[in-house]
Amino acid sequence: MVQVFFASWALFLGMFMLMIGNGLQGTLLGLRGEVEGFSTLEISIVMSAYFLGFLGGSRFTPKMIGKVGHVRVFAALASTISAVLIAYPVLTEPWAWILGRTVIGFCFCGVYITAESWLNDSSDNENRGQALSIYMIVQMAGIVSAQYLVTLGDISGYVLFIVASMLVSLAFAPILLSAGRIPEFGTAKPMSIKQLIKTSPLGSVGMFLLGGVFAAQFGMSAVYGQRVGLTVGQISVFISAIYISALVFQYPIGWLSDRIDRRILIVGLGAFGAGGCLVAYGAGAIVEDSFVAIVIGGVIMGGTSNPLYALLIAYTNDYLEKEDMAGASGGLLFVNGVGAVSGPLILGWMMDQVGPGGYWMFLLVLMAGIALYALLRMTQRERDIEYDNVPYAPISAAGTAVIAEVAQEVYIEAEEEVIAEAEAEADDEANADQETSNDTDRDTN
Repeated sequence: MVQVFFASWALFLGMFMLMIGNGLQGTLLGLRGEVEGFSTLEISIVMSAYFLGFLGGSRFTPKMIGKVGHVRVFAALASTISAVLIAYPVLTEPWAWILGRTVIGFCFCGVYITAESWLNDSSDNENRGQALSIYMIVQMAGIVSAQYLVTLGDISGYVLFIVASMLVSLAFAPILLSAGRIPEFGTAKPMSIKQLIKTSPLGSVGMFLLGGVFAAQFGMSAVYGQRVGLTVGQISVFISAIYISALVFQYPIGWLSDRIDRRILIVGLGAFGAGGCLVAYGAGAIVEDSFVAIVIGGVIMGGTSNPLYALLIAYTNDYLEKEDMAGASGGLLFVNGVGAVSGPLILGWMMDQVGPGGYWMFLLVLMAGIALYALLRMTQRERDIEYDNVPYAPISAAGTAVIAEVAQEVYIEAEEEVIAEAEAEADDEANADQETSNDTDRDTN
């Protein structure tokens, strides 16, 4: 893995800075919106706009790349992101931020698709798995680092917005310079949403509900923290806890999911996540200073929701042919995006109706909904395939359909290699047994 990192260090450095810039603007807008006196509804619309733009980017970026190529798309989107980040503190009006978040969501999606294409192209079958692991770590490290940067500046000033713009601008230099050649870009065979729902109702419904969970975590956590009276430093710790636990729990849950019925694990993660929300909500209602309980709730939510994302993709793939998996992943990400668009709007309304505790109530309902629907599906569909039919790929929700397709290829290839090695060992043992039997027969004769 160290060799893979140094071979593509410039690409990973660029992605690291990109994630810092994106993580910084997400938290910063929630805090600055409160300072500017935006209502909860206005802030929630601003946060939803990012996911609406991201959704559009996932559909239109491949077409743009097909028409003018990677480099031109990348440069155009990069310059637009930097401009919007600087414009935020200049135009402190809800309508301007809604427009800016829509544009920046569209642009970041396009940038991720392009960067992930380069990542895939710069690695080969032998090291693509290691490259994917480093990519996930870099993503989480960038978002967590952004929370620390928020504490170093004045959220009511311009400096933090300028820092975010600078980081994003500088990120493109190593990404572009690290690419020896322009990567090939192919779009996967599409799968209709109707066909996707028919193939896996649990995967589709689960990803829709999970979209609302991710939107709340990414867009509204800072708003919630400020509403309950947390300091900027405490809000940064809270958000960091969500993403760190997401990375820590991803692999052990993935290991377990390849060994038991995935629906049991989906039920367990949904129920455990809902329980963590209940603890945080109850502590906030009973104890005045409930920061520790809030952080624990964040750890549980991050540690259950992110693995659930990859788990639902793996569960859906269990019922698909390999050539359909990439198209299904794109469809699941689209469904997830639709849920993410509506999530902050509903959450904003709930926080207006019941107060800051509506944050945990909203997450509790969604996680419990995933668990209950998984239980319902277990009564509707027999588990008639092997549990290890498709290996679990630890895919981060911050990626696009490109990296989801890469992840599945990596882990399916790895599984095929393991099966081939096992079959070869079995053949060797059979040959050895046959030779032993022949020797015994000769001795007897």
